[in-house]
Amino acid sequence: MAEPARSGSSRPIRSARVERIADHAEDTRSLFLGPVDGGKLRFVPGQFISIAIPLADETRSRPYTICSTPEQGNPFEICFNRVPGGRGVAWLFERRPGDVMEFTGPYGTFTMEAAPQAETIFIAESTAIAPIRPMLHRAAASPDHPAMTLLYGARSSEHILYRREFEEMAERDAKFRFEPIVIGDRDPFSRLLEEAEKRWVHADSNRTRHFYICGVGKPVIAMRDLLRGAGYERRAVHYEQW
Repeated sequence: MAEPARSGSSRPIRSARVERIADHAEDTRSLFLGPVDGGKLRFVPGQFISIAIPLADETRSRPYTICSTPEQGNPFEICFNRVPGGRGVAWLFERRPGDVMEFTGPYGTFTMEAAPQAETIFIAESTAIAPIRPMLHRAAASPDHPAMTLLYGARSSEHILYRREFEEMAERDAKFRFEPIVIGDRDPFSRLLEEAEKRWVHADSNRTRHFYICGVGKPVIAMRDLLRGAGYERRAVHYEQW
């Protein structure tokens, strides 16, 4: 059974045990979490959980997107990277198999219930692939899904997470294109913004596409505004700014 909610909490507080750890790069890690109560975490691709992080002087609550798929069941996966001065993420890097943490959720509206009925472009940078990954699997599970492209940028090749997985998806599925971009010292999302403008604004007049966009900072909003200003329907441009 889930633990009762604390005062002021709108969702039950649950506990999860770290079952496995996987390092993608020196500064990027996944934790695989199994609910202590044995129940399945029910979520929609794109949603996140809020983890309680006990520090010496306070307890912080931080959101982490579930980057595994609902169909995979337990354990579910979260992915994160080191941030300079980030005390909360430093605590996560200290976790070891067997450790238990508290969380609430899932939450979030940047989600995909089913594959869109139009060409779909997924755009992400680095760990912002987390909500996009389960969306891709959900969309690809539909045998008659429209064309899909994943445009994925990072500063180095080791930060193109799940690369082999996406390559294998593209090998199996002729309607899915995987396009990784190693950007170097430039801001990853600014480079992705340039690509989006070139490919899906200036290259043709097709405005029926759907977009799912996730990244860090103001360039995410700039891409949203670019696409909507170019004639794509407001409801077809889904985005999440970290």
